[in-house]
Amino acid sequence: MSSIEALEQIRALKYRYLRSLDLKLWDEFADTLSADIVASYGSPSGGRPLDFTGRDEVVDYMSKSLGGNIITVHVANHPEITVDGETATGSWCLEDTVIVPDFHVLIRGAAYYRDEYRREDGVWRIARTGYQRIYESTMSTGTLPGYTLTANRWAPA
Repeated sequence: MSSIEALEQIRALKYRYLRSLDLKLWDEFADTLSADIVASYGSPSGGRPLDFTGRDEVVDYMSKSLGGNIITVHVANHPEITVDGETATGSWCLEDTVIVPDFHVLIRGAAYYRDEYRREDGVWRIARTGYQRIYESTMSTGTLPGYTLTANRWAPA
């Protein structure tokens, strides 16, 4: 496999990771992670750093924490990826939005991801991931003049 092919596959992997997280496609999300992944997410709004070891632990936490009608949008840009055979490292600029309608909260933030990737049986997976926040802000949607959530894919019928 050429380095260019590996780069494109890793980019697609990161995009699939974010898309499946936002769309709550937990089996697909799990498939982006190696079984022994180490993950560390910064969470000022959660009151603590979030550290996980293993695919099941990451998926369990995400599916429980981001279930219900919570809306998330994660956008990653500016990838810097270095491939070294069957492993690679990457950095991504993340911008994310979380809307929690039940608590009238809107969270916005930005961070830089640091990832490690591993090719397993010809498939790239995330072996280590984490980020440090540049900023995170929260606001009450109840105090935003004119704020109306007009669509929510996850809202109860």
